[in-house]
Amino acid sequence: MNGLNATIEKARKSFEDGDFSAIKALSRDLAFNGSGVVLHWIYFETIGPNAGGPPAGKVGEQIKKDFGSFETFWKVFSAASKAVEASGWGVLVWEPFSKTLVVMQAEKHQNLTSWGVMPIMVCDVWEHAYYLKYQNRRDEYVDNFQKIINWKKVDELFQKFCLKG
Repeated sequence: MNGLNATIEKARKSFEDGDFSAIKALSRDLAFNGSGVVLHWIYFETIGPNAGGPPAGKVGEQIKKDFGSFETFWKVFSAASKAVEASGWGVLVWEPFSKTLVVMQAEKHQNLTSWGVMPIMVCDVWEHAYYLKYQNRRDEYVDNFQKIINWKKVDELFQKFCLKG
């Protein structure tokens, strides 16, 4: 959040001063810091103790519709999360044009975006997310990640941001 706020302030000052020479760097920093804030917020909002299990509610229905079953969804989501090169994210997004849930990877979260999608659940596979407990065993971390997903919160985000309008 500090990086995003600092970049916003730099951009405001630059624009007020009429100095647009740093626009490329500012755009890049806004994308990096803004994406990081959003993805970390979703991550921490949708995990917790005493969570896990299969999804319920509208998001559970949509997962079944779009993937056939929770088991198939989880195979897709975990495979995508495990296959992220270096640091990044496994991301469950709502794609509003096709009205479907889609699994994506974000290896450089500022670069890999799809216009219009709304992320509703993410698995942080940057090493800092799992190293203390799992060291370099990313696959084990991802396999256990479903045990901490708070599907009630994921469903709340899905209904609030994806099913409106």
